[in-house]
Amino acid sequence: MEGYLLYAVTTLILVGIYAVMALGLNLQWGYGGIFNAGVAGFFAVGAYTSAILTSPGSPQLVHAFALPVPLGLFGAMIASGLVAYAIGRICLRLESDYLAIATIGIAEILRLVVRNQQAYTGGAFGIPNLPRPFDGLGLPWSMIGFLGVVVLCIVLVYAAQERLSRSPWGRVMRAIRDNPRAAAAVGKDVGAFRLQAFVIGSMAIGLGGALSAHYFKFIGPEATEPLFTTFIVWVMVIVGGSGNHRGAILGALAVWLIWSMTEFATSRLLPQDWAVRAAYARVLLIGLLLQVVLQRYPQGLLPERVGDPRGRPTGG
Repeated sequence: MEGYLLYAVTTLILVGIYAVMALGLNLQWGYGGIFNAGVAGFFAVGAYTSAILTSPGSPQLVHAFALPVPLGLFGAMIASGLVAYAIGRICLRLESDYLAIATIGIAEILRLVVRNQQAYTGGAFGIPNLPRPFDGLGLPWSMIGFLGVVVLCIVLVYAAQERLSRSPWGRVMRAIRDNPRAAAAVGKDVGAFRLQAFVIGSMAIGLGGALSAHYFKFIGPEATEPLFTTFIVWVMVIVGGSGNHRGAILGALAVWLIWSMTEFATSRLLPQDWAVRAAYARVLLIGLLLQVVLQRYPQGLLPERVGDPRGRPTGG
């Protein structure tokens, strides 16, 4: 029974980490229409920043700051926001597919930087022995405690983004998303608003990266692969419903449960050789899920709520 409880808790932790990143991407795409295809890059910035700040040190690193985990999480958000600001000043002038190409390229540059900076990021060896909150409590209580940290982060990010989306700032962002030329014609600084959404969303993605690093107590180049960051987070936002923060959380839950349940089923029911091969079929299943949702629910499982001029939902 304890093993099933631990499996459920760890699954919820991963759902929560992805929910934080999905909330950040949803703010960028769902409210700002910003096609950020470089989620992996900001994930890497947040994960490595927190790892560098909190790592007790290892032979391949030149640093050993050993700061508390909350400072690492905060530092991850600040670093991701600063990187997003620098990138956004250059790239947000581009439109749709050109912006996607630019963010993909920059994300790959960031991944190559962390892979090759041996002295600071551990290079191919990564950064091990990262602290995890409540780790001294033993299983399963340590994992339950960390789940509480993840839930707290979701609540804070969700509350902040809901407040933003219901404010005049959120209404301006939706206007820019729907018709940037019309928004500019009535005097709104389209570039400044888009940059703000890009920075805030990237801070949430960086926070998700930091939580992932502390959950696994390790961060290496393999953790920043686009399949497990950019691709799957985009699917979560689309499945859940872009422009709806609750939809982003629901999308994270639905997609990751399918991903983890198929892994559980193949590892338990199939021979070892078949289980390894079947693991690649999970990507196909996620793709099929995306197709079904797009056909039956074009706006996602929880579509964007339509609001009145004062920002109150009136339906949808």
